[in-house]
Amino acid sequence: MKVVCVGGGPAGLYLAILLKRQQPSHDVTVHERNPEGSTYGWGVTYWRGLLDRLRATDHTLARSVEEASVRWREGVAHVGDLTARHHGDEGFGIGRRRLLDLLAERARGLGVHLRFDSEVTEPPADADLVVAADGVHSALRGRHAGRFGTEISSGRNPYIWLGTTKVFDAFTFAFTETEHGWIWAYGYGYSGEHSTCVVECSPRTFTGLGLHRAGAGEGLALLEKLFAGVLDGHPLVGRPGATWQTFRTLTNRTWHHGNLVLLGDAAHTTHYSIGAGTTLALEDAMCLAAALREHAALPDALAAYQSRRQAALLSVQSAARHSAQWYENLPRYIHLPPHRMFALLGQRHSPLLPYVPPQLYYGLDKAAGQLDVLRRLKRWLGPRAARALQQARATAGRD
Repeated sequence: MKVVCVGGGPAGLYLAILLKRQQPSHDVTVHERNPEGSTYGWGVTYWRGLLDRLRATDHTLARSVEEASVRWREGVAHVGDLTARHHGDEGFGIGRRRLLDLLAERARGLGVHLRFDSEVTEPPADADLVVAADGVHSALRGRHAGRFGTEISSGRNPYIWLGTTKVFDAFTFAFTETEHGWIWAYGYGYSGEHSTCVVECSPRTFTGLGLHRAGAGEGLALLEKLFAGVLDGHPLVGRPGATWQTFRTLTNRTWHHGNLVLLGDAAHTTHYSIGAGTTLALEDAMCLAAALREHAALPDALAAYQSRRQAALLSVQSAARHSAQWYENLPRYIHLPPHRMFALLGQRHSPLLPYVPPQLYYGLDKAAGQLDVLRRLKRWLGPRAARALQQARATAGRD
């Protein structure tokens, strides 16, 4: 089979690796429009579950990725002058460029053809399978947007993706109050020298602080001042052209058309606050490779891939929506004692949380953690309570 992957990110590269491992006679080419070694990101996060799945599909790559990663077992929240620390699941960080280098090296070693500085905007006529792994702004998907049923919605809060030479020893949240409202940052290490630092705030705070009109240097200086307590004198660094933006949630009703199939951010996006983008892209690749192995007919394989991944993403996309909304409603939680606020930060994926007074939810959640019957009740009650309240509000609006 001749396969053309358009997009040299984690999704496209890992699919190419898996297809060559499954069938070395496949002719697989990856086209990437940017030069080799260039990337727009800083570091990415993942969790132990992804590493286990990588081991099951390519043990060699999994070992390389783990060796190149830093890890943490704690989260820390700084709320003004107060701090809360929590021991949690093992997390990992790796530089995006380092991850792409490892994927490219592995792909080349298996005989994948890599073409950098190569932009493809039309599906090649001689390919048996064309994979659109070219991101949220996918040119291939855009040419057939009506066929895929593409929908894009924008979030409310502005954010900017930065780096810093401050190496955080835990997944770090920092909330700073200003006269214009709260502004916060998520920070995590991805090497022994650098960390990622994502800064977010409400639109009111954004304009009140003048960030909408500040130049790059002026904006970074202001953010360094606001987060001086966690940066310890280290600078914030922006990529050339880095700007504030609002998150774009992308969905597609259909993930394939003819022999063209969507992968990674070209198919779906999830809010960055749950740290799952790279994991989901790699899982897409695993699922598509498995479907192609299991089904001899291409239409059957693509249909199976779409069905499995759309079903798997339902809970993740719900968690991402509620996570984004938690931050959009930060004043509801920020004045709780830090350990309680941090506990509800960890529960921000819950569909029940927005409808229950925060202090009451904290007590229920603490009790549910100790009693299995309450934990099951909370899982059962959450979606039903959310739907009931939404229906009640809709009815009240009509009246």
